[in-house]
Amino acid sequence: MMKSAGEKNSNVKNLQFWQQHNHPIVLYSAHVFDQKLNYIHANPVVSGFVVEPAHWKYSSARNYEQNDQSVLEIDME
Repeated sequence: MMKSAGEKNSNVKNLQFWQQHNHPIVLYSAHVFDQKLNYIHANPVVSGFVVEPAHWKYSSARNYEQNDQSVLEIDME
């Protein structure tokens, strides 16, 4: 997969691990922020790695759902 991605990109010599493009999204309201955060938290669930977002070890979902700062410390303000 990384080899085929690298072959498609002229500035990569062998393998490409990270995606080349960047599409920033303006978080113009608390609703949009929550929507994007929920999307990020749901990614490991949708991919089938875990059953619940908080079960993914390095997800901030556990901070929001369980107020658990044991793995990641985040400033909730």
